[in-house]
Amino acid sequence: MSIERVREYFKGLGIEDRILEFDVSSATVDLAAQALGVEGKRIAKTLSFHVDGKVVLVVAAGDAKINNSTYKAQFHAKAKMLSFEEAESLIGHAVGGVCPFAVNDNVEVYLDESLKRFETVFPACGSSNSAIELTIEELEKYSSNFVSWVNVCKLPE
Repeated sequence: MSIERVREYFKGLGIEDRILEFDVSSATVDLAAQALGVEGKRIAKTLSFHVDGKVVLVVAAGDAKINNSTYKAQFHAKAKMLSFEEAESLIGHAVGGVCPFAVNDNVEVYLDESLKRFETVFPACGSSNSAIELTIEELEKYSSNFVSWVNVCKLPE
């Protein structure tokens, strides 16, 4: 199970006891916000894409949407999301629990600037009923295969 993979990864970092697990689903931004009692924009959602034969994860604020033109400028490709069926085998986590931790070796992780508005955010931990509260610095430090910060999202007006 993918949460166990994340738990083992976090154990090596000494933060496994910070994982939050819920009796309810946190598989979407709205459900996670409800489970945590926070605003949806503070949920760090992980979006998965195909880019030139590799898998790229973009972690963004819960209220952010991909901006196709800035995405294309950054990755030199049109935004093509992984299918529901592809997620678990290509990333190492199933849809609803996709996160930037303990991902497969060939997966690249990018963090979107939309997250920098907050002191702490809540990404999933590999299951559809888990999360962890991390500072922005911790998110960068603990994300597996972190490549860089990007600005590929737009915020609601």
